Formats: sequence, C-alpha cells, structure tokens
Amino acid sequence: MSECPISNSIRKLRFNQGEMTQDELAKKAGVTRQTILAIESAKYSPSLELAFRISRVFGVSVEDVFSYDAKVESNEKGRSA
Repeated sequence: MSECPISNSIRKLRFNQGEMTQDELAKKAGVTRQTILAIESAKYSPSLELAFRISRVFGVSVEDVFSYDAKVESNEKGRSA
C-alpha cells in the first residue's frame, strides 16, 4: 500500500477543541464521519475546498491542518518506474 504524501493534524486539533468528535467535525465541515476518518487516517486526501472548510472549523490556516511531503511522492514515483 502506498504512503500518502499529505499528512494532517486533525486528531490533535480535535483534541485541542474540547475533544471534538469526528462526527462533530464532519457536521461542521459538511461531510460524513467516514470521510473525516479516512482523511484523519491518511487513506484519503481531501479536496482543496474541503481542506479549507476543515481549517475554518478549527480557526487555523490550511497549513496548520495539512502538510505535504514531496519526498513521499518522489519515493512512490521511483518505485513505480
């Protein structure tokens, strides 16, 4: 299974927001709990629009929620060549 080049701090941010549940975040962001679970566990990368909506729920920038690791993407491309 390939590693996702986008990581996130959603779990930490939820905890810091009074232990917000995945369901609460999902409702505020307009998605399902399963979507939040998949993003949080790095099985799914959100759309840019959803990334902004999630960051606004926490009142932080997108970069405070998500980070991109180009090395992971480079390693994946190298393996598939």
